[in-house]
Amino acid sequence: MKQIAIIAVLWIAMFGQAYSQKSQESNSMNNSEQKEQYTFQLSDKVKRQAVTFKNRYGITVSGDLYTPKNIGNQKLAAIILSGPFGAVKEQSSGFYANQMASRGFVALAFDPSFTGESDGDVRNVGSPEIFTEDFSAAVDYIGLLPSVDRNRIGAIGICGLAGMAITAATSDSRIKAVATTSMYDMSRSISRSYKDNYTLEQRKKVVDYLSQQRWADVETGKAALGLHEVPFDEKGNIVKGNRVLPDTLPANPNPVLAAFFNYYRTPRGFHPRSINSVAAWTATTPMPFFSFPMMSNLELLSPRPIMLIAGENAHSRYYSEDIYKLASEPKELVIVPGADHVDLYDRLDKIPFDNLTAFFNQHLNQVKLNKLAKVNEPHSAETNLSTH
Repeated sequence: MKQIAIIAVLWIAMFGQAYSQKSQESNSMNNSEQKEQYTFQLSDKVKRQAVTFKNRYGITVSGDLYTPKNIGNQKLAAIILSGPFGAVKEQSSGFYANQMASRGFVALAFDPSFTGESDGDVRNVGSPEIFTEDFSAAVDYIGLLPSVDRNRIGAIGICGLAGMAITAATSDSRIKAVATTSMYDMSRSISRSYKDNYTLEQRKKVVDYLSQQRWADVETGKAALGLHEVPFDEKGNIVKGNRVLPDTLPANPNPVLAAFFNYYRTPRGFHPRSINSVAAWTATTPMPFFSFPMMSNLELLSPRPIMLIAGENAHSRYYSEDIYKLASEPKELVIVPGADHVDLYDRLDKIPFDNLTAFFNQHLNQVKLNKLAKVNEPHSAETNLSTH
């Protein structure tokens, strides 16, 4: 393959074969077993509770609320979390929520609409607008809890949901600080390919393929599955498939493909509701990502702070670095030595939780202090959150 080869191996088995559903069937289990299948151990410092809430489209979003034990009547700062793109709350976002709750935050990990245990009539649909809305709906829910100070809410977006977390923060000032890990800009990745390598002709070919797929879907009355990052083969033809990852790795796999496989397709991170573990997105999922770029109003975030965390060896590192260049202060870029993209999903020895804790403690507590200052000094100047 030419320049599109990397994106092909990231998300599909080699050269676009449509993989069987055998592994999905062999990994199926009853609902009670699925509900208890988390890819990490709950901290003995934390309580976990299944919750639901509605977004402004009326879709019921499913989440897990992580609360520090023995908090008494005090109101705590809160963190809302989701991601990666195609993952579920029992995987990486729950892992992060568990860790942040053990460090004193109320944390809510949720499944985006149409995925996991969240509602949505058509399953496995990816939507930049609705997934962004889900973050604001999570703010709605968590801000009404008696244990939460609604003026001290932050967000963490992991991998493909990182762009949605930032986008939500640019249009929802209730999110006082936002952090991302292993960020992927899904609009950029889907509509322009890895490192913007699509030619204009290739972009038009993808749009035409998606448009024709809509005819197929309406004629059959069923949304077909497909590859959300559409690759081309060596002859310039679009590659199709109905699975994100293969049943088994090919010989001498690309290291990025191997990293994703070793998380989603092995006991380390496998979950039967995870799209990346067992299935694919709907074939027409890319359409809105061509239409709606993420983070297009980044200038509206400041003076609220942003932290971007990426692995030193991550193929996705450039997304975080590019947004860091565009963002206004206060901002922070954390490059984790020796880490790849997937290491930051669940590697406790790699994920800089101390940095995340310090970031949210500083900026969410700063909101609290500034609020108190306004009460005590009613004629003081307006709050400046950019102070370090």
